[in-house]
Amino acid sequence: MLVSIVLSVLLLFSVPGWAAEGEVFPDLDINDPVALQEGSRVLEEELKLAARPQTYLLIDLVSGVIQIKARGVDLHRLPIAAWTVTELPRLTGTFRLTARPPVVRRKIDPSATTEQEPISLFDMPTEYRLSFTPAMTMDIESADSQGTMGWIHATSRKAWKQLRVWKQRLAGVQSPGEASTISLTLSSEQAQSLAWSTVDGMPVVIRRPSEP
Repeated sequence: MLVSIVLSVLLLFSVPGWAAEGEVFPDLDINDPVALQEGSRVLEEELKLAARPQTYLLIDLVSGVIQIKARGVDLHRLPIAAWTVTELPRLTGTFRLTARPPVVRRKIDPSATTEQEPISLFDMPTEYRLSFTPAMTMDIESADSQGTMGWIHATSRKAWKQLRVWKQRLAGVQSPGEASTISLTLSSEQAQSLAWSTVDGMPVVIRRPSEP
């Protein structure tokens, strides 16, 4: 255990590109061995992804932010207003998006004299579900799309889902076939921005908190 912790610390603070700029998890609690191991695991996954010319997502549940990255560099950050998760221990490794969120494409007027954009950021949905492989689903919900009642409904649904998970844990119920599910609440603009940024096959890495 001690050797593993030491290796985690060395890895987290010896990566030139990230560490020199102070970008490796500035909120990391170095006195928490579980947090150190998790940070090391995520960084190892990132190093693999950063070796290729591709964009990927880091869902940082500790910092409460979605990072859109390429080559280890932040391209954009989307703050997470709230989140819930089931099967947290299974959220390791790299997940890949199987399909982009559905978009209702606008109709093009053939008689128009000015150029028309077939699709734009504002055509993106504010609430949608993303599916990944290995099996994992991510529900994106808008914090402001349905007003107060919508927020109450979404919060109640999250609370009920989390209560069911805790009840299963207390009862010692195992669910080997159940896929992990993450529910993320974003502003409408951030939800649209995330949908706009995704591509089929996009890699996703998740940084988990020490305590759910």
